[in-house]
Amino acid sequence: MKTALVGDIGGTNARFALWRDQRIDSVRVLPTQEYPRPEDAIRAYLKGVGQEVEDLEAVCLACAGPVSGDEFVFTNNHWRLSRQAFCKELGLSELLLINDFSAMALGMTRLRAGELVDICPGQSAPGRARLVIGPGTGLGVATLVPLADGRWQALPGEGGHVCLPIGSRREAALWERLHAKLGHVNAEAVLSGGGLLELYRTSCSLDDKAATLTTPAEITAAALNGDAYAKSVLEQFCVWLGRIAGDNVLTTGAQGGVYIAGGIVPRFVEFFARSGFAQSFRDKGGMSRYFDKVPVWVVTAEYPGLEGAGVALQSLLEGAPGGQ
Repeated sequence: MKTALVGDIGGTNARFALWRDQRIDSVRVLPTQEYPRPEDAIRAYLKGVGQEVEDLEAVCLACAGPVSGDEFVFTNNHWRLSRQAFCKELGLSELLLINDFSAMALGMTRLRAGELVDICPGQSAPGRARLVIGPGTGLGVATLVPLADGRWQALPGEGGHVCLPIGSRREAALWERLHAKLGHVNAEAVLSGGGLLELYRTSCSLDDKAATLTTPAEITAAALNGDAYAKSVLEQFCVWLGRIAGDNVLTTGAQGGVYIAGGIVPRFVEFFARSGFAQSFRDKGGMSRYFDKVPVWVVTAEYPGLEGAGVALQSLLEGAPGGQ
C-alpha cells in the first residue's frame, strides 16, 4: 500500500490522518465549512502533509449518519459524496465509509494509559457488550461487541435520535416546551452542543429568566465559574445523559461498561463526576441493581475516532470483521 488515509468527519470539523504501521500520523483538523466537498478537503490535507494525491490508495471515512448505498449525505454539514465518483476522482482502490460512532467505538480498543477517567466504579462483565455514547455536534451512540477471536466489532446505530425520556416534573415541563417548538423531541435535542444551548434557553423560558448566554461554551464556562443558574442547566444536561445511557445499557445488555466520549463532557469532567449522572444512570426502578457493577468512564483521548477508523481500515485490508 502506498498511502492510506483515515478521516473522522463531524458537523464542524474534519479530522484527517495518515494510517501507517497501524497507527495514525500527521493529524490535521480542517473546518468543513471552508471546503465545498470532502474531496477538496482531502486534497488540501494531502498537500499540507506533503503527500501526492496519486499516492493515495485506501481511505476510511467515519461519517455521522447511517451508511449504505452509493450516495452519502453528511449529517450536520453541507457535504455529500458518491462512493463511485469519489474513488474515480481520487484514483482509489479502497474506500470504506463507516458510521462515526462505530469508529469511535473501535477507537476504545486503542486507548492508552491515562485516557480514561473513572466516573462509576465497577467491573466489566466478561463477554458482554460495551456502550459508547457521546454528545458533540450531535449525540453519537454505538455498541462494542467482543468476538470469540479477541477482536471487537462495532455495531452502528442512531441512538441519539431515540425519544428524550422524562423522569421528573421539571423534565416534563421542559419537554412540553421543547415539543411545542420542535415537535418530536429526541435525545440529541438537548444532549449535544446545540442541545445544551436549547436546554438553557428553554429553561430560561420556563423560569421567566432572561437568556444572557449565547453559546454552549459560555454556558459551560459560567457553570464552572460558579453561576448558579448555568450550573443547574449543566446539571440537568448530565442527568439526562445518565437517563439515556442507562436506557441504552438495558437495551444492549452492555454490562461490559460505558464510555462517555465526544467533544463536550471531557471539558467538565470534575463537574460531571459530581453531577447527578450516576444516580440517573441507574434510576430504573426494579432494574436498578442491573447497574451495580457497570463501570462508566469519560474518554479523554484526543483522536479516538481517527484511531477507530484506522482499526476499521486495517480490518478491511486483512479481511476481518469490523464496524460499519
